[in-house]
Amino acid sequence: MNQTREIKNFIFSQYFADGVRISLGVLLPALLFAQAGHLDTGIILSLGAIGTSIPDNPGAVIYKRNAMLYTVLFMGLMSLVTGLINQSPFLLGLEVLLMSFFFSMFNVFGNRAASIGTSALLIMIVNIDRDFRIGELMAYTGYLMAGGIWYMGLSLAVSQFRPYRIAQNTLGECIVNVAQYLSMKADFYDLKADLDATYNKLIDQQIIVHQHQDNVREILFRNNLLTRDQTNTGRLLVLVFVDVIDLFERMSISHYDYKHIREQFADSPALAEFHNILSNIADQLTDLGDDINVNERPRIKYNFQQQLEKLKTSIDATENNYLLKKILINVRVIVNRINTIYSYFNHKELASINISNEKDLGRFVSNQQMDPKVFIRNMSLKSTTFRHALRVSIVCLAAYLISKLLPLGHHSYWILLTVTVLLKPGFSLTKQRNYQRMIGTLVGGIAGAVIVYYINDEAIRFAFLIIFMLGAYSFQRKNYIVSVLFLTPYILISFSFMGLSDLSLAKERILDTFLGSLIAFISSYFLFPSWESYQMNSFMRKQLIANYQYLAMLAERLRGLGKDEVEYKLKRKEVYVSTANMSSAYQRMLSEPRSKQKNVREASKFLVLNHKLYSYAAILIATVDNGGYTDVNPIHFKLLRKALFRLWEAIELLKTTGDDDFREPDLRMPTHAVNDLDQDADDKLIREQLDFVNNTAADILATARRFTNETAQDDTLSTATT
Repeated sequence: MNQTREIKNFIFSQYFADGVRISLGVLLPALLFAQAGHLDTGIILSLGAIGTSIPDNPGAVIYKRNAMLYTVLFMGLMSLVTGLINQSPFLLGLEVLLMSFFFSMFNVFGNRAASIGTSALLIMIVNIDRDFRIGELMAYTGYLMAGGIWYMGLSLAVSQFRPYRIAQNTLGECIVNVAQYLSMKADFYDLKADLDATYNKLIDQQIIVHQHQDNVREILFRNNLLTRDQTNTGRLLVLVFVDVIDLFERMSISHYDYKHIREQFADSPALAEFHNILSNIADQLTDLGDDINVNERPRIKYNFQQQLEKLKTSIDATENNYLLKKILINVRVIVNRINTIYSYFNHKELASINISNEKDLGRFVSNQQMDPKVFIRNMSLKSTTFRHALRVSIVCLAAYLISKLLPLGHHSYWILLTVTVLLKPGFSLTKQRNYQRMIGTLVGGIAGAVIVYYINDEAIRFAFLIIFMLGAYSFQRKNYIVSVLFLTPYILISFSFMGLSDLSLAKERILDTFLGSLIAFISSYFLFPSWESYQMNSFMRKQLIANYQYLAMLAERLRGLGKDEVEYKLKRKEVYVSTANMSSAYQRMLSEPRSKQKNVREASKFLVLNHKLYSYAAILIATVDNGGYTDVNPIHFKLLRKALFRLWEAIELLKTTGDDDFREPDLRMPTHAVNDLDQDADDKLIREQLDFVNNTAADILATARRFTNETAQDDTLSTATT
């Protein structure tokens, strides 16, 4: 049943839709022109379509359109330049050196801009060994750009024809990942599950959830059709996503001492029932995401009210159950939020709900502008992107020289192409891609060679070509190793239709890929390496600043300055983004050589403490917002200021050269603070949470001190050794 659902979801997913679109855009020109007897022209058009498809990632239509336009222009430029200097190995080497550096610097503008650079380098590389007359070069460039324009038109037409499908696919996938996050949290109540392993998986899943949330934000909030749409579909998608974000926050802030809970309530059936209901909620969310993905009406299949009543009975029968009651309240809130989301699919309910205006929604999406000032500002060895661009340019030149000096076959540009694709700014990602590329190429090369050698029927080979093409383009964003596994036989079968069908081509493909992978891997270690440990200060400081500003919102509320819901959600988003970035950096560091890993224990502890701090802060803000307080206990405010000051000290400790100064906001005591305020249960709860915040802030400061001291000692030792 689950396999059937997964297959159905994949067929309706954006990944498969991308695969079909790209395959159609690439294959159709070649087929049509082949029928007219001009296969060579069709292949050039298809090459232009392939290059233009690279930056065609999910996102706002305006960004995709602009990226594809830039790609067509840069492809045309690289085709002309490379064709004009093809007779001069010296000029070609100079072009490889300069253009590899220039286009690798596009990483400073984000992933989509980096894809534009990859497309331009692809055209430069495949044209290095071609000889052109001026007329032929102009015609070739024209066909190449025409192929790019054809694909761009196809992609934009699909976006207009199915304006909601991309948003539905991306939102559905986001909800499924939130469901997986909740399923992992349910394991905290499973006495058989390992706490440390579960927490590590939870952090990894957080990164995935944040990435998908950013994708949905860009698609929903940068799409005028959706934000201005007054029909049910546009409103539904925006409202569901906003509530899913709130739901994820509720899941994130429900952080407890699970080791203590297990020890204290091991004999109570409540723990098993918590695990059961949270697992069912996760399953219900998975169904919701799947239904949105396949465009079906969602239906609730669990009676959560009955499960909540059973859980309450078990908790009432447990001694010292105050903590369990707090968890139960949180679960009730989650269930109510899910019921609210499902109510949106009732058109009458949906019509009566207002959503934020377009201006507010747009503030949640980062701008993607190719500002030349950003490019110039990163022209320094202090910039990770600059060092990466230097590494790419030097290694690409070396790969070009190797391909010219060694007798490696007629497609030695594959070495240069492999190096360009595999070299990433960080060592860990380069290592991962190398492994995936080599395994995928080896297995795919063997499969492709077998098909080409043993299957002579062109119709059957063409069917395999379609399958491998769809697989390569469908999995290129979902699973890189599977994409490469499909890509290699797709390329070999394509060459077989051009008369190149002997086994030597498969051997050449595998050999060139392995050689390019080896060059990329060695260079990432020795040539301007970028180790995560040297950048950890920056990630830690940004995470602290985001948490500081989020906690400072509580001070704003206590001072009676009102609550701006949009500003609150923006600050919350910054916490999510900074936490995901810090977690990603930490995970990348763990995959680097052990000799390059610095302060692993302190970085791990820092990550956990900041997660706790955010959880406590979110609970406090929710408590104050829901309590409707008009009087402020000065003790509460003093504790809050003390915690914020400790965070500020840690922020200053982690400051490095080039970091902007961080200024504390004005945190004077509220004029309406009341001394000798009678403490009720809510006041005591706030005091307890503020104590947690204070203790956590003190632990963060201590961890930051140890981290900076150890870093300074490592730097001193490194200098002395040098």
